[in-house]
Amino acid sequence: MALTREKVLLEYAKIVKDTPYALKTYLQTYDNTQSMYVPLDLFPDQEHLINDYDNFEENIALKYRQAGVSTVTAAWASKKLVTAQKKKPEKILIIANKLDTSMEFANKVRSFVDQWPDWLGVKFSQEKNSQRHFKLTNGCEVKAVATSKDALRGYTPTILIFDEAAFIEADDDFWSACMASLSTGGKVIVISTPNGFDPIYYTIYEQAVRKMNDFKITEMYWYRDPRYAKDLKLIKTKDIVHYMLNREDYDDSKIIIDYSYLDPMTRDFEEIKERFIEGYKPYSSWFENMAKKLKFDRRKISQELECNFLGSGDNVIPPETVEMIKENYIRDPENKFMGGALWQWKEPIEGHKYIMGIDVSRGDSEDFTTFSIVDFDEREQVLEYLGKIPPDVAAEVAFKWATMYNAFVVIDITGGMGVSTSRKLQEMGYQSLYVEGMNAADKWKYNPKLQEKIPGLNFNSKRVQIVAAFEEALRHNFQLRSVRCLNELNTFVYINGRPDHQKGQHDDLIMALAMAIYVGENSFSSLEKVTEQTKAMVESWTVNENPVKNPVGNFNPGVPTMPADPYGNQHRMGGNPSRSDYQDYLWLFGGRR
Repeated sequence: MALTREKVLLEYAKIVKDTPYALKTYLQTYDNTQSMYVPLDLFPDQEHLINDYDNFEENIALKYRQAGVSTVTAAWASKKLVTAQKKKPEKILIIANKLDTSMEFANKVRSFVDQWPDWLGVKFSQEKNSQRHFKLTNGCEVKAVATSKDALRGYTPTILIFDEAAFIEADDDFWSACMASLSTGGKVIVISTPNGFDPIYYTIYEQAVRKMNDFKITEMYWYRDPRYAKDLKLIKTKDIVHYMLNREDYDDSKIIIDYSYLDPMTRDFEEIKERFIEGYKPYSSWFENMAKKLKFDRRKISQELECNFLGSGDNVIPPETVEMIKENYIRDPENKFMGGALWQWKEPIEGHKYIMGIDVSRGDSEDFTTFSIVDFDEREQVLEYLGKIPPDVAAEVAFKWATMYNAFVVIDITGGMGVSTSRKLQEMGYQSLYVEGMNAADKWKYNPKLQEKIPGLNFNSKRVQIVAAFEEALRHNFQLRSVRCLNELNTFVYINGRPDHQKGQHDDLIMALAMAIYVGENSFSSLEKVTEQTKAMVESWTVNENPVKNPVGNFNPGVPTMPADPYGNQHRMGGNPSRSDYQDYLWLFGGRR
């Protein structure tokens, strides 16, 4: 039945004012479980999300898989489009890592635009009507692009939507350009599942938590979703995956709190969050089915279901190791030097073996020059430098601190920057420099022939071995002290199977420390092994002798002293050998009796 003009005006006002009402009343979405279109029914977290979109200019949504955030965001965008005035049209730019992803989002918006009632008077324009870019008759536009430097060229958006932002491969320059495009006003919406400590999504989220930007965080958790948490239970376990795979090892009567009898819409989620602090993990049949589809892969479960940043990326260092280091070993430095660039935790201890790893940069690039000193006896980091200085100055700084700790020095000479530092240290007379191929047993001995080779280590040729030794050392309680280095661990990931830092991040501190640990394990451990082998050999040659009171009277080198015969026969002891002695022992000398 057609609405009267008065009812149309009233309904239009209600649509503009109450977004949740508008979406639930006029829009539908396809339900795979029912194989049909159903009304867009919003649960509380989704309503909270779109209200945040209406009320805040900068929004970031933390979501789990199948949360419906992309769908709800597309529905919200469609309402913004059909209710916009011709004098002030909306221009929506959708950005994703892949063009297919952004086009899929744009098609969701298109589908919802098509569902709004005709009396709103908004249609698709014939001027521009493709999957990548379409316009409406009220002047609004929607454009889908992939991440690139040219993504914003010729297009000034009023609403920027980043879909799966954690997977966008871009740097700070791209993000700055995007934000600059909104300098005259507009909204930005960033939505994604976590992907480790990526340079865009995580950085925005982390800064929002610390109130360093104006982004409004909307957190979406599966256990608050009435579709997936009907039979919600809390399990007291450190590892929910282990529980699902080894239920016979658990007594459910002692570790389960059952919430399935409560209506999902009325549960006290603040109380549930307090249970998490006590060591409980959320569980439901949906959660287990999703975990099965993910093959019980802890990284994927952390990323897709649990909304965890730590453990959701392809981190080289396991997340549990990072947490252990953070809780047990990170310390504020006892002293800071060079304007806070150099941190010292312990002064040198006489007799301890120290090793310094140096990673050199030009001093004017994005990379930093770093060095770390490790107390090999205590397996502990004692000093760290991070700064931008030229290679020759790096040598002068390293010389001072290496001399103070009497440290064995290893330098990364990959790319040539380290060569300058290495040669400068030689010119300054520093002798305890690592040379590839050196004999660990002789490394403390000055060898003029070694001066013909460039001291140092080609890191790239041994990257896998060095990183493996570093990771093993951290797992076996190496005492990493630096929070700066810990932060690098969070973005140190596998990229195409190769351990490296994420784009826009750094791994300079890791490189310096990893080299020190690797060479220490190979050189110091080899030296200790040689020392122990030599000691054991010398001890095996040692003869224990009983003291003799009268060596002159009781011992004759010609004939050995014989013990008493247990059968009572008398043996001659001492003195000169007799003829019968020679006859008795002639067989010893090859003669015949």
